[in-house]
Amino acid sequence: MSWLITHLGASSFFLGLLVPIREAGALLPQLFTAQYLRSLKVRKWVWTIGAFIQGLSALSIAISAIFLEGNSFGWAVVISLITLSLARSLCSVSYKDVLGKTISKSKRGTTTGLATSISAGVVIVFAALLTTEIFEKQSIVILGLFLASILWLFASFVFSTLFEAEGATEGGGNPISIFHENIDLLKSDKQLRLFITTRALLVSSALAPPFMVALTNESSDSGSINLGILLFASSLASLLSSYIWGRLADKSSRLVLLISGAVSCIALLFTNVSYANGTLSSFWALPLFLFTLMIAYQGVRLGRSTYLVDMASEENRAMYTALSNTIIGIFLLVSAVFGYIASSLGIDVVLYVFATMAFGACITAYKLDEVQ
Repeated sequence: MSWLITHLGASSFFLGLLVPIREAGALLPQLFTAQYLRSLKVRKWVWTIGAFIQGLSALSIAISAIFLEGNSFGWAVVISLITLSLARSLCSVSYKDVLGKTISKSKRGTTTGLATSISAGVVIVFAALLTTEIFEKQSIVILGLFLASILWLFASFVFSTLFEAEGATEGGGNPISIFHENIDLLKSDKQLRLFITTRALLVSSALAPPFMVALTNESSDSGSINLGILLFASSLASLLSSYIWGRLADKSSRLVLLISGAVSCIALLFTNVSYANGTLSSFWALPLFLFTLMIAYQGVRLGRSTYLVDMASEENRAMYTALSNTIIGIFLLVSAVFGYIASSLGIDVVLYVFATMAFGACITAYKLDEVQ
């Protein structure tokens, strides 16, 4: 999306809006949408509607890319992305709840891991098309948006056919009562506090890749190659590791979080060591470290999802999900400070901070109870 905005002549102002809109828009509203979700006996329709709206939003961006350019296209993307992110928040807060009601406890991690691996395979094919010169890049990106739209709409239809047993409907409230209820929940549930702390510290694995690429660019002129490597490394790591992480998460999602934190810490430390001794610009260094970090990141995603679903009951699963996601959304907004640290103290300092966070996540994950 960043490339398409730049290519069509929109201001760089819009580039700075993409991540905050995408992440905060998807996470922050969940604390309140969860209350509505708890009033529904059958929650699959929330995900179905959310996926349908995301499909229409992707379609809107694709059509805008054909007929608009410059800042007009930039504003069209912003509006569509806001809509997509809000719809994504509906899917996120309802998915874990429906997963807990439709998939047995021993198969949830495997199911999520298999789905992630399949999607990674599709992304690898898309990345291969982008890096070749057989087709014009803009056409491939627009075609990818149309394909994403079709897949979202199809997923919406498939999800609507799931059989979901009716659930409890207690727990609605107004925004003020919701706020106090969640403060009380954080105060009373030590394991929830530990889980949210662990998840917040493991955000470092998601934030680090762009800084790793930027650090490599300081010692080489291969920026365009690095972007391709980032996409391939992420997709290949997801394809190869997601199913394995899922299987392990079904046995101990706590252990998955602990291992993922350790692997993240090692990958980030080795990146800085390689930068210090001048080998980070070598052809093998960045792909290796990124691939390792992306494997850890897939473990974080699967571990946190499986742990949250299994630690919560049917009655409070939606609220646990929403509270966790809202706090992480706020944390992601605050994480913009890492850009300032990178510009003032150096990118390697940021990576050391991320490595410390990952190590801290190992400690908090160790203190979590086993829920499998």
